[in-house]
Amino acid sequence: MINADSSLKIARIEGFATSFPVKQGVTLGIGRAVKRDALIVKVTTESGIVGWGESHHGRCPGAIVQLINTTLKQLVLGMDASDVVGVWSRIYQRQLASHGMGTACALAMSGIDQALWDIRGKAVGWPLYKLLGGSRKPLPAYAGGISLGFQPPSELVDEVEALRAQGYRTVKLRFGDTAKRDIERLTAVREACGDDLGIMVDANTGYTLADVRKVMPALDALGVLWLEEPFAPHDYRSYMDASQLGAVPLAAGENHFTRFEFNRLIAEGAVQVLQPDLSKTGGITEALRIAAMASSEKLPIHPHTSASGLNMSASIHFLAAIDNPGYFEADVAKENLFRDALTSRPDLLDENGCVTPGDRPGLGVDVDEDFLRAHPGIEGPAYV
Repeated sequence: MINADSSLKIARIEGFATSFPVKQGVTLGIGRAVKRDALIVKVTTESGIVGWGESHHGRCPGAIVQLINTTLKQLVLGMDASDVVGVWSRIYQRQLASHGMGTACALAMSGIDQALWDIRGKAVGWPLYKLLGGSRKPLPAYAGGISLGFQPPSELVDEVEALRAQGYRTVKLRFGDTAKRDIERLTAVREACGDDLGIMVDANTGYTLADVRKVMPALDALGVLWLEEPFAPHDYRSYMDASQLGAVPLAAGENHFTRFEFNRLIAEGAVQVLQPDLSKTGGITEALRIAAMASSEKLPIHPHTSASGLNMSASIHFLAAIDNPGYFEADVAKENLFRDALTSRPDLLDENGCVTPGDRPGLGVDVDEDFLRAHPGIEGPAYV
């Protein structure tokens, strides 16, 4: 074991895979949703302080939670929970950098890192934004999550209008169907809602370069804020080529991991909208490094959010603490028990379409452990 102040020494790390089937699955560029998965991480210190975090499931929740509960746990038990940089470095040196599991390791370590920041805040009685050097302020939010999918234009307009009535001033539509139908849906929403509504579109890696060439004139004409993930994250050449096809910026980053992948994304310059997910890219510790890199290029950060209130709260606090904050992605999915039952909600929208970080210590989110026991992980694909 590694010496640490006994009060904050890591005594236990527990990962929980949890799932629930969805009744009315939204269809996106990656298929139709049939269930929702999440991974919750609980870290307990010897003095009894409990920190919670969320790892993304990577569509293979059983494998990611096993990595948390075996290899990564064994690497960091006994370390000082306040030493977030030291814990991150140990996992990097012993697992991620050499003969590691790549994406799986980045996902798994993200939830551990969030839980350690939760412990740090609780140990000193500060909310995360203050611990990170930020201030409590409103942050613009857009309606995202598993929502606004492939449906007849009139039904999509109705869904958008309902979100506007809740206070959202910006929404993200789903692309990746066919270029023709994508343009029809976008046009219907713009004509029904007018120019005051901010619109982003997300192809969920479902496009080819030819598809982008077809839709880009419409995106330009209809004032779209960004085109998100038209291609797989490793397809840097297509991003570079697509960036020359119109004025609408490209967005990516939710499936880029650690500062090392973001270094290339920023340096090549094809992607102007950066979207690290704090449950994927290596946690809060690594997201801060990514934000600093982006700040040097005057690029804002718009985090992609994951399933539960833990990631949502971490993202809001993070945005309140960096000097290049963009939008918060609010999850407006009609079916999300992780947001509505597993955890308390940190993302209440105000009359100006903004969210504000809470003032409770750490992440400030309650977790229902009975829910975790009642909803074990369901193996199999989340999208079909």
